[in-house]
Amino acid sequence: MEYQPNNPLHGVTLEMIVRKLVEIYGWDDLGNIIPINCFRFDPSIKSSLAFLRKTAWARKKVEQLYLDSLR
Repeated sequence: MEYQPNNPLHGVTLEMIVRKLVEIYGWDDLGNIIPINCFRFDPSIKSSLAFLRKTAWARKKVEQLYLDSLR
């Protein structure tokens, strides 16, 4: 794997991102911040990952929230 100093998400998996956001915000607040059904109705890591892997716009929002949360 090549080192990418300008990519803050390098080495961070989508699962790590979702788990961290749930730890920080909880499912309820996460569903309010990013109103997608996999966060709002019967949320789980598995269903969220499945949706985010096939929905680019939602994944971008989740990645951006993660980056904003680290600051």
